[in-house]
Amino acid sequence: MLSILIPVYNYRISKLVFEIHRQAVLEHITFEILYLEDGSTAYVKDNNSKLENLNHCRSIIFKNNIGRTAARDMLAHEATYNWLLFLDADVFPKKDTFIKDYVAAMHLGAEAIYGGFAYENTAPKLEYMLRWKYGSTYEEVDAQTRNLKPYRIVISANFLIRKQVFNTINSRIIRKGYGLDNYFGALLKTENITVSHINNEVIHHGLDTNITYLKKIEDAVAELLWLYYNKPDFYHDNSLLKTFSTLKKYKLNILFSMFYKAFNSSIKKNLTGTTPKMLLLQLYKVSYMCYKDLA
Repeated sequence: MLSILIPVYNYRISKLVFEIHRQAVLEHITFEILYLEDGSTAYVKDNNSKLENLNHCRSIIFKNNIGRTAARDMLAHEATYNWLLFLDADVFPKKDTFIKDYVAAMHLGAEAIYGGFAYENTAPKLEYMLRWKYGSTYEEVDAQTRNLKPYRIVISANFLIRKQVFNTINSRIIRKGYGLDNYFGALLKTENITVSHINNEVIHHGLDTNITYLKKIEDAVAELLWLYYNKPDFYHDNSLLKTFSTLKKYKLNILFSMFYKAFNSSIKKNLTGTTPKMLLLQLYKVSYMCYKDLA
C-alpha cells in the first residue's frame, strides 16, 4: 500500500523513523520504510544500529553522494508499493495523525498530495535565523491557500505521490542541484497531474546556517535561470521569474544588475547577520538573478 522513502545525508533519523513506524502500525496498513544513506559520513552506524531490527524497515547505503534527485529515483525504484511518501531526514510530523491523514487523502482522487511545511514558533539561535524567517514567512502556508495555485508551493520534503507518476516526472529531471522543486511542480502541471494540498505538515528541524542558506538561495536562482533558458516546457508560477521576465522585457534588469554590484555586500551583511530582513532577501534574489543573467 505505502512505501515511505527517506533520503539521508549526515543526519540522525531514528526518532523520525520510529514515529512514522508507530503511526503506520496503528493504522493497520501494509507499509515499508526505506532510507538511503547518500554518501553520509556521519551517523550511519548510529542509524543502522537503532533501526536494523525494526520490522518493515531497511536501508540502502551509498558511499558516494548522488544527490537528492537521484536518491529519490533510487528509492522509488526499490519501493514495493504504488503510493510513495517522500520525507526529508530533518523533518518530524506535526500531528499524531500524520500517516492516518495521508492514508485518507489517497482516496481524494489526486495523484500527488502535499502536506505542507512548518517551523517551530520559538526563534532558533541567531546563526540559523535566515532559514527560519524565510521558511516561516514563505513556506508555512495553509492548504486552502496552496490549493489556489497547486503547482506553486510543491515542497519535496513532505509529499505523497503515485509511483508511476513520480517515475514519469522524476525521469525528466537530469540535473543535480538545489532548487529543483520548481521544475518538479512545473512538470506536474505540464503533464496535467492532479495535485492536492492538505494540512498535514512536518516541522523542519535541520536549519542551515545563515551563510550556508544564502549560498543555497544563490544556487537556486542560478538553477531557475538555467531552466528559463534551457527548458521551453518549463511553465512557471514562480514569482521571482515573473518579476525577472518583466524587468528584462523593459530592460530594467540592467539597473538591478548594477544595484547588485553596488550593494550586494551590505545586503549580505544583513542577511547573514542576526536580524535578516525578508524584503532585502527578495531584493537580493531578483538583483542577483539580473546580475547572473548579464554576467
